[in-house]
Amino acid sequence: MDDKKKETQSNFTIDVKKLTKSFQQGNLTIPVLQDISFQVPDQKLVTLMGPSGSGKSTLLNILSAIETADSGSIKINGKELVGASEEEFTQYRRDQIGIVFQFFHLFPYLSAKDNVALPLLLAGKKKKDAEQKALEILNLVGLSHRSNFSPKELSGGEKQRVSIARAIIHEPKIIFGDEPTGNLDSKSSTAIMELFQNCVSKLGITVFIVTHNEEIGKSGDINYHMLDGRIEIK
Repeated sequence: MDDKKKETQSNFTIDVKKLTKSFQQGNLTIPVLQDISFQVPDQKLVTLMGPSGSGKSTLLNILSAIETADSGSIKINGKELVGASEEEFTQYRRDQIGIVFQFFHLFPYLSAKDNVALPLLLAGKKKKDAEQKALEILNLVGLSHRSNFSPKELSGGEKQRVSIARAIIHEPKIIFGDEPTGNLDSKSSTAIMELFQNCVSKLGITVFIVTHNEEIGKSGDINYHMLDGRIEIK
């Protein structure tokens, strides 16, 4: 029985149990996440919708190891994140996950290729090897012809493709997307979501997206909705 249980749990990329988070405002304690539990199987596209103030950004930040939880459990590929050391958090952010932001966060004076290569250079890879891998990933996202362009020479959709390329260059297990289509028109948004689907189906990456867009919020393999710090499947 125990062996079967362990085998079942190992199939979850994300396994969250009884997660809580509060913030202090003067003498007030404001609950943000209230006893949240959910599981995400391997290689799925997950969406999370909810109104502003519902707690979805806080949840994403905790899953990304940008913030810490007050209590509960977060197992990523079977390893506990709550209570981890700063060294373990750093390793987790560097090796296990990629993050795609609404506002791209590309370095304006670096080319697309150099922006994508940066995570490998920071990890100590040789420049030649990092640049070669960056060109391969840019080709994967359909931007090999823009490799030497700076961000100001790229459209919004192209910038987000560069961001996704940078997020996957180190072969993470999970990509977290923080409103990744929030600054894009509908055509570019569709293309970006197709790219995320390819990350799941072709690269075997689990993708977890926070969004305000209802259409995108219904497009995942699993669609969650958050309200008042609680989460439910839609």
